[in-house]
Amino acid sequence: MKKVLFYSVFLLVFQIGKAQEKFVVYFDNNKYDLNKVEQAKFDKWIAENKTSKILSITGSTDEVGTNGFNDTLSQKRVNTIYALVNGKLKIRKDFKSISLGEKGATSANKAENRKAIIHYIFEKDLAREDEILGIKPKVVQEEEIIPIEEERMHFPEGATLQDKIELSTKGTLIRLNNINFHINTFAVMANSKPSISELVRVLDKYPKIKIEIQGHICCVDKDVKNLSLDRAKQIKRILVYEGINERRIKVRGFGVSKPKFPIPEKTEFEAAQNRRVEIMILDK
Repeated sequence: MKKVLFYSVFLLVFQIGKAQEKFVVYFDNNKYDLNKVEQAKFDKWIAENKTSKILSITGSTDEVGTNGFNDTLSQKRVNTIYALVNGKLKIRKDFKSISLGEKGATSANKAENRKAIIHYIFEKDLAREDEILGIKPKVVQEEEIIPIEEERMHFPEGATLQDKIELSTKGTLIRLNNINFHINTFAVMANSKPSISELVRVLDKYPKIKIEIQGHICCVDKDVKNLSLDRAKQIKRILVYEGINERRIKVRGFGVSKPKFPIPEKTEFEAAQNRRVEIMILDK
């Protein structure tokens, strides 16, 4: 257990030390206050590092004495140095106080083991602080949005796209009617312009609305060329070209994974229902 603990602490110190600066002060035997020479060295370091930031302080002892005595002594050495820097230099909020006791004795020279090590970074590196420490930014989990099929919304007969969006809630799926593409391409046909223009007008009118454009195809077993995604991306390109902020638009291609009718389709009507572009309301 002691070996595991020592290895863990050593690894932490190594990880901190390999990327940051360090300053070492030494103590007289069985002492936790700095002598005049070390105090002068420490004061000079403080004067030269007023804009630096302290990450951790590690204390250690030689191997003379009991484990308990040395653990207490090394912690007192850490406390001494912390008291001297507190209020004078910036200290990281998750500051590490590491007391190694005699486990920190790595030199054959006993005097070199009676020490405290300050790990710190210069002001010029503060912007990269977390990166230097290997701290990855927290990944914000996006809220899972449960899709609501358009049929379940029971929109009034004859409702326009604007009507549907006004009545929608987060997760509502709305089909974009009369969006057509040239066969086996993501090129939008000219007769799609009125529907796209209507979507642009609604998004202009309601700038808080965010959508996901979802592409679907028909008539094949697999979307080998990812055509459904390419078509969704093309609609997004047009919206962005028309002045809609691209951060309001996500895209997704479902291929043939969410057909309205079983594949192979029996009629052109079924194929047309499967071959569609929908928007899902992400926020409004």
